[in-house]
Amino acid sequence: MKKFLLLGLILVVLGSLMVASGSCSSTPLKIQVVTDATYPPFEYVDTETGEIVGFDIDVMNAIAEKANLDIEFVNVGWDPLLAGMAQGTYACAISCITITPARAEEMLFSTPYFTAGQIVVVQKGNTSFTSKDDLTGEVGAQLGTTGAMEVEALPNCTLKNYDEIGLAFQDLMNGQISAVICDAPVAKGYVATNSDKLKTIGEMFTTEQYGIAVSKGNEDLLAKINTAIQAIIDEGLIDQYALKWLS
Repeated sequence: MKKFLLLGLILVVLGSLMVASGSCSSTPLKIQVVTDATYPPFEYVDTETGEIVGFDIDVMNAIAEKANLDIEFVNVGWDPLLAGMAQGTYACAISCITITPARAEEMLFSTPYFTAGQIVVVQKGNTSFTSKDDLTGEVGAQLGTTGAMEVEALPNCTLKNYDEIGLAFQDLMNGQISAVICDAPVAKGYVATNSDKLKTIGEMFTTEQYGIAVSKGNEDLLAKINTAIQAIIDEGLIDQYALKWLS
């Protein structure tokens, strides 16, 4: 009888441990995800709700669901975002971050989730420029972006840096700069809402891939994110979000 009682007690204890173990594994990992919410339609603050919304936000929320992450979005400037990721201040970032060799030395990157590229925007009535190679004068771009790097490579242009890309477009519409270079989906969004003042010229002249940045040392988090990215790509969610935000 005592043997049966002892066996029953062991089974109860083992069952309790299994339940406890299962509940621990199902507890979401809480992380902050930083983003520069000044880059519509990828990430921006909805003026009516005050919430950060956009293509990247939908992507990251879907990833969080697949990877069992409890995420909180934090809005920071572009320069502090890159610096914070390099220093390990933040665990994770999504913000149209092009994967480059220089950035990959300072932070980890997920597998790419979107392909974009740079394009030129000028005033609607401008007939002097037909491609990036024609550009002269001051050309605006967001500080620290691949757009700024492209402007710096143009021989007849001077880069004018902006903390927010929207300020560059405002100066362009006011005639204070010659052109703006930035990511094509963002450029086309600004052109669509200001079609009487702006136009794109030429085609997208670079090919870049966006990745989710993870601070070094967080390889486990990166693995979770990569698995989730593949899952949402396989389910067609990336295409759905592109239709929703970028069409």
